[in-house]
Amino acid sequence: MTENDRREIRELFDQLLRAWTDNDATAYGACFTEDSDYVSYDGTRAAGRAPMQDAHDRLFRGVLAGSALVGEVESIRAVTPDVAIVHGTGSVLMPWRSRLPRRRLSRQTLVVVRTADGWRCTALHNGRVRPVRIPPPGSAPARLSQAMGRGARRLGLGRTGATA
Repeated sequence: MTENDRREIRELFDQLLRAWTDNDATAYGACFTEDSDYVSYDGTRAAGRAPMQDAHDRLFRGVLAGSALVGEVESIRAVTPDVAIVHGTGSVLMPWRSRLPRRRLSRQTLVVVRTADGWRCTALHNGRVRPVRIPPPGSAPARLSQAMGRGARRLGLGRTGATA
């Protein structure tokens, strides 16, 4: 991947931010491939550019009217010369706020591909940044969880080896 590719991918990310901030669903959709996949922070999935663009049009004319998308690229990793994984932040700043509340911080994973029209996003997954502290194995929460698991197995409850 060349430095020019990295620059163009950063420009694509900036276009996403600008299109959102302009509340322009058409410009936002133009950053994506026709067959793109979009997973929102709440787990909602839009398969294809059209449904994602339609949802954003309704959002920009409704509950997200006047909002801005703020963020930055954190990393770009080339998978092949024509495919890259991009991690970035991108959080919605509502029009009545001057700074982003901590609970609104989100991180995106984007798969971008080189197309005849330049780099485009073919997949985006958005998730809130809410790190959970992992309790050490010998801690009270870990011991309680292990005891509950042993009790459930003795009673024949819970997971029996079958997958969902």
